[in-house]
Amino acid sequence: MSFTVVIPARYASSRLPGKPLAMIAGKPMIQHVCERAQESRASRVVVATDDQRIEASCQAFGAEVVMTSPHHASGTDRLEEVARKLGLDPDHRVVNVQGDEPLIPPALINQVADNLDYFPEASIATLCERIHDARQVFNPNVVKVVFDSRGMAHYFSRAPIPWARDFWPANASVADVDLPEGIGYFRHIGIYGYRASVLSQFVSWPPAPTEQVEALEQLRALYNGAHIHVDIADRPPAPGVDTEEDLARVRALIEAGGRYA
Repeated sequence: MSFTVVIPARYASSRLPGKPLAMIAGKPMIQHVCERAQESRASRVVVATDDQRIEASCQAFGAEVVMTSPHHASGTDRLEEVARKLGLDPDHRVVNVQGDEPLIPPALINQVADNLDYFPEASIATLCERIHDARQVFNPNVVKVVFDSRGMAHYFSRAPIPWARDFWPANASVADVDLPEGIGYFRHIGIYGYRASVLSQFVSWPPAPTEQVEALEQLRALYNGAHIHVDIADRPPAPGVDTEEDLARVRALIEAGGRYA
């Protein structure tokens, strides 16, 4: 079955304005992202933007662009608008690739799309990687995920989950704990595959209480009974670009001919 990659790209970024157009090795960042997506098995790659500068840049290198509303509350709302405008069938798979990941491995795009085929009960698929450092488990900026034997998510949290009751004191902090052996801790990786049908449902659901307190949009889907499949990434995720420092690192890697598999 075919799938579509949608790449949301916004010009307004509080930490790095205009970053989709930042030049890396003679190309705008968004072009690198499109090229990585085109190396996947996607039948179609579409950039979703509300900015005419990004639209013009994408059209200059031949990318398909869908202009979206500037008033979306979330990236999922933007994705739903694109799926609706493209007239995608309810079971069509849509993979959301962020516009600031010029090194994303195409294999990870294929992996989330494939998992929607392998697990038909899942409406959404995403990825994770193992955590080996207690500092990451206790870091609220690292989103942890717990899932069952088939990979269906139980919960995503900024808190240390699962809590090792018999290993950690009640007031444990990162300074005085080790990770218990035999217990897996996993960091969520923010790439998603969706069935088009769940996108239209998602935007009709009000924000969930857990979503609001954790500031994690995927909890809205769990709260409303949607199944999210979580798989361990086949290979390490590549670094994204959020700051000038990130941009300098990624620029140096690409200009030196570096690639993530």
